[in-house]
Parts: sequence; C-alpha cells; structure tokens
Amino acid sequence: MTTPTREPLIQRRTVAVVGTGSVGRAAAYAMFVRRSASEILLVDANEASARGEAMDLMHAQALVGRVDVRAVPVDAIGAAQVVVITAGRSQKPGQTRLDLLAANAEIIREVVSVVDRAAPDAVLLLATNPVDVLTQIAAAESKRPDGRVIGTGTTLDSARLRALVGETYEVSPRSVHAYILGEHGDSQVPIWSQAAIGGAKLAAGPVLGRVLDDATRASLASRARDAARDIIACKGRTDSAIGVVIAHLVEAILGDEHGVHPLSVPLRGEYGIEGVAASIPCVVGRSGIAARMTPDLDAGEIAALRRSADVLGQALRALG
Repeated sequence: MTTPTREPLIQRRTVAVVGTGSVGRAAAYAMFVRRSASEILLVDANEASARGEAMDLMHAQALVGRVDVRAVPVDAIGAAQVVVITAGRSQKPGQTRLDLLAANAEIIREVVSVVDRAAPDAVLLLATNPVDVLTQIAAAESKRPDGRVIGTGTTLDSARLRALVGETYEVSPRSVHAYILGEHGDSQVPIWSQAAIGGAKLAAGPVLGRVLDDATRASLASRARDAARDIIACKGRTDSAIGVVIAHLVEAILGDEHGVHPLSVPLRGEYGIEGVAASIPCVVGRSGIAARMTPDLDAGEIAALRRSADVLGQALRALG
C-alpha cells in the first residue's frame, strides 16, 4: 500500500512594520483589510502605541478574516519576509521631503542596523522620506544582497498621475499606463513619451478625441507633483494613499508576482546615472528586485532624469 503524498504547507506570509506613526498605521490597516499577509508584526519605540494598534485591528477579524496582528520587539521579527520601514519624522506644512533628510538619516541607519540582525533575509521596503536618499543610505548600510533594499519611490506619484489622466480622458485609471520616474519629490519626471491608454500613446496624437497639449501636460504634472503639499496643507499629513501603495507592494513581493513598479533603487548606470537611488521601472518578486527596466525615453526626459539625480546627489553630499 502506497502512502499518499502530502502537499507542502502554504508558507505563512509575515510582514513587519517598523514605525507605527500615521504612515505605519495606514500601511498596517491597508494590509489588514486587503489580507496582504497572514501575520502583521508592529514595532515601535512607543510599545503601547503599537500594542493598541494591534488590538484595534484584531477586533475587526470577524469582518475581514483571520489576520494575526501583534506588537513585538524588533528582535522578534525574524519570520518576516518583508520589513516595511516607516520610522522617522513626517513632513510638515511648508517643508520639502529633502528638508527631512538630516533628521531621518540617522534614524534609518539605526533601524537598518537593528533589522539586519533581526531579519537578515527579509526584503526591506522603505517609505520614510526623503525616500530616495534614505534608500541609498539604507542600501549602503545593510548587509543584505543587492535588490533587497527598495524604496516606495514614485509608485504613489505614478498612481496620482494615472488618476489625473483617467479623470481628464474619462477612463478608469487602471486603463492608463503612465510613469513618473526619478525623485519622489519636486524634481520628479513624468514620462509622457510612454504614456498610453488602451495601447494608444498620448504623445502620438488624439486619443478618445482629446489631444494632450503642452498646457494639459504641465497642469497634470504639477498637480501630481504638488499633491502631497496640497494634502498636507489640508489635513497635516499624507498617509492613506501611501498605506495602500505599501500594501500593494508587499503583495507583489510576498506573492512573487513579478509585476513592474516604479521603485527607488541605487542606480548602476541606467540613463547614465549612478551613485544615487531614484525610481525606474523594476520587476518585483519574492527576492525583491528581480530585474530593472530602462524603457526608451526621449532626450528631454533623459536630461530631466539626470537633473533629478543631481538634486539627489547634492542632498547626499550635503549630508556628508
């Protein structure tokens, strides 16, 4: 009599969130509601805050489904396949993301050092601003392999642009294919040469009876770029949309989806840029960045990307 073979157990999907400020809470909430992971571990210097957030979410399991949420010390996150880092000071009205650099750089160095010891095999996903410069610092500080330190980059900026283009053309943003690359900040670069709806490139001529003229491009780009500033002026912070972005990227990693996302990674000569982290399209899977893509850009876009990299390089040099 043969013994029936048993299918392997499904791996428990665990994500840790380091920092339960407004962005960390929004990310935990989005992951909980979307059931992005089977276990969410919350870490914060304020242990009571993390514990309260975990309890608050756990009480909704009857409505969402079984997702374990626990507050733990950082040395208890060894099972996490993804560690989301949101720790740091948040942007205030009138501040740029780069204004936060000096305050948050030391925090990130310390967090990365601790997480390297606690969860050396996890993919690090940074959302703390200024995310590009801090991703470069984290990648340099971390001992984990190349491709396992990722910044959320311009994923949110690109989503904002797609929403605005969809609104302009009266189509679902899911049917809009458009990227913002470079800095997650004022020097970001909308890639109009590749923007399309249903395979029809917006730069090639009329789409759905509308021409994307220079004035419309400038308006959409500025609205996407200034969205965070406008939201902060109204409610004092941005957290909800970036929380959804984090959940989306965590699902892409844990699910080994190999989807393409505009993420901040240390560049190695792409578009003639190196020495800084900035967003380019990346294939994302269980091991982090599986591949990098360099779509054909026009000369103006490449020049703008290099100017964006110069802004980030200056910030790194100023930090010393």
